[in-house]
Amino acid sequence: MEIQPDKQNIDQTFSTTVYFIDFYQRDYKWTEEPVKRLLDDVFYQFDEAYKKHNALEPNKENTNANYPWYYLNTYVTNTVAGRVFVVDGQQRLTTLTLILLKLLAKAKVYQSKTVGWLDRKIAGYSGTDHEFWMNHVRHLHVLEMLIAGEEPSNIDTSTGVTAQNMVKNYQVISSDLDARLDTLHRFDTFVHYFLLRLVLINLAVDATHVPMVFEVINDRGVRLKPYEILKGKLLGQIDKLELDSGKFNELWETQLQKVNAHKEDEIDNFFRYFLKAKFSDSRKSGQRFDGDYHRELFKDDVNASLKLEHNPAEVKSFLKGSFRYYTNLYSKLWDATYVESASYPAAYFNSLNELDSQFMLVLSACSVDDPEEDKKIELVTAGLDRIFTLLQLQGAYDSNEFAARLYEISTEIRGQSADIVSSVFEQHLIKEIDERRGTQLTQTFNYSLFKPMSIDRLNTRFTRYLFGRVERFLAEGMRLQMKHNIRELVTLRGAKTGFHIEHILSRNEENFALFENDEDRFEHERNRLGGVLLLKGRDNISSNNEVYSEKLKSYANTLYWNETLRADSYKSKLDFSGFATASNLSFRPLAQFGPDELEERHKLLFDLVSLIWVN
Repeated sequence: MEIQPDKQNIDQTFSTTVYFIDFYQRDYKWTEEPVKRLLDDVFYQFDEAYKKHNALEPNKENTNANYPWYYLNTYVTNTVAGRVFVVDGQQRLTTLTLILLKLLAKAKVYQSKTVGWLDRKIAGYSGTDHEFWMNHVRHLHVLEMLIAGEEPSNIDTSTGVTAQNMVKNYQVISSDLDARLDTLHRFDTFVHYFLLRLVLINLAVDATHVPMVFEVINDRGVRLKPYEILKGKLLGQIDKLELDSGKFNELWETQLQKVNAHKEDEIDNFFRYFLKAKFSDSRKSGQRFDGDYHRELFKDDVNASLKLEHNPAEVKSFLKGSFRYYTNLYSKLWDATYVESASYPAAYFNSLNELDSQFMLVLSACSVDDPEEDKKIELVTAGLDRIFTLLQLQGAYDSNEFAARLYEISTEIRGQSADIVSSVFEQHLIKEIDERRGTQLTQTFNYSLFKPMSIDRLNTRFTRYLFGRVERFLAEGMRLQMKHNIRELVTLRGAKTGFHIEHILSRNEENFALFENDEDRFEHERNRLGGVLLLKGRDNISSNNEVYSEKLKSYANTLYWNETLRADSYKSKLDFSGFATASNLSFRPLAQFGPDELEERHKLLFDLVSLIWVN
């Protein structure tokens, strides 16, 4: 028989069976809210009956005759090699065990006759071994200390979330039961009700059908994350003895923790990027993985490649191969988004622009245990940074078109040699500019397209990023430390401590006159990238609407790009002239700032961008 339902009360559930926690099950994650809800539900039924029958002696006959039974839910088990594994329901079973532990403690205080009965519901003999019925193998010390009456605050919870929540919830239960069970008669009556009238249904399922039953139960109850269901569907195919000997569960948990350390439930994002990287040729086809990807993974087209459906051998190969490798790669790339890597700094830069698409592209380019891994990460992340920046600066960026373009790039670099990566990005950069701007380019960065670029055509974050990269380039060229790291320049936005875009040309009569009092022309020109700077909040506020000669003073000791407008910067920075000459950059101080000077700075910025992203 594939499913064997068995109605049982708690007295029967915790009597002769040791329950091992199956790999399907999460840590014990119930918090105070579901624990209190369970207690409220149980006591609602009990309190109503106790009002009518509180004169009766607490015993089995009176309880069964006068107290209604209460359905607690279903739990699913699977027996392998004589061991009973809990496939679904350990959250409730563990909470019931904690309630029993508190009832036992109170029974001892009351010197109740139920002490022995309660003690046998928590632990007993399964053969010759004395064991807890809920066998949380890694956290048995918590149960041992609670049954011994140890103060919960003294219990070591370093073994993980399960231990922490068992201790926290025991304290919740303890306070609740102390308040509700305030007399010996009420206590003894409740113990009989709890053990005899609370009903569970055990579904004993054979190994073949465990994944299906697990997923159905999940869909109809508290939903698990897709990766938690996928774990069951994959590991459920492996024989439990081999699961232990091959340490497949440990492999899964290790890689899971490695990825989730970056962000809660990040493993779901990993699987989505992985599947898009390997099986999507367009943005539309990639959208299928945005939802319940664990189901898509077993559909014919994907399964034709991965072969994970009813195939334990391929599951084991996948876990030790692709899953191991790509989760490591994914975590490695995440690390590079926090701290700039000398080998592939663009991964850090892309994170500043929130270009998470680099995960899909890197996973696409790399093959399992790829000997060119670092080179591919470098080329892919730099290619993404470059195409994103140069499209923006030439008025050819559209977020939807760009997202679609990246799927095309992903398809073309999938599993290919590192040698072709840069050329693929280059071809798509030119193609996108041609399509968006109606041109036939011979070079990837054109001044005629850059010339009208202004801050009102760009995202503010990207504009700060642009000047942050320029600042970094100047600092490196002059062999100086940056005054502010690039993340601060891009992300800090506070009124006083953040960085803001500042117009060099303020709105005043003197500056209007420079543009023949043509307000439209003035507004257009002063918004061009050559006419703005990046200033910290206080500096920005202090410069206000001053004339240029006064604003020039406020640029001292700000950012290097700002200071290149000032004559004293050329005297104080000894390495600057050599750097400018070697880079063929036409730096000079500007004592005045009008249309010609603005155009000069805009061209200089074009040359800097060319050195950073093109040459």
